Amino acid sequence: MSRKLLFYDRFGVDEYYLYDPDKNELSGWLRREGFLDVIEPIADWVSPLLQIKFGLADDELQLFHPNGQRFLKYIEIAQRAEDERQPAEDAEKKASLLAEKLREMGIDPDQIGG
Repeated sequence: MSRKLLFYDRFGVDEYYLYDPDKNELSGWLRREGFLDVIEPIADWVSPLLQIKFGLADDELQLFHPNGQRFLKYIEIAQRAEDERQPAEDAEKKASLLAEKLREMGIDPDQIGG
């Protein structure tokens, strides 16, 4: 990780953050006077570039949008996607069944409406 920090410092990155989920430790560096300098204190730090807030709570890193809303975790995003996918699949099945019934009645569903 030290090599990465040197690389990012050398190539002019303005901010660099490192999070260890096993230890729930967050470190950060901010470019000052041409070099990446350690951010202290890092607790409840707001990135000057990104305007997001970094917080450590419940034994995990939490990130907050500039409006204060917490970024969703991957599992939360996946659950929302699943919650949205199921009704769409149900609607598609229903539309398919209705189209089949119309065909049985001699009506072409592709010729209805617009």
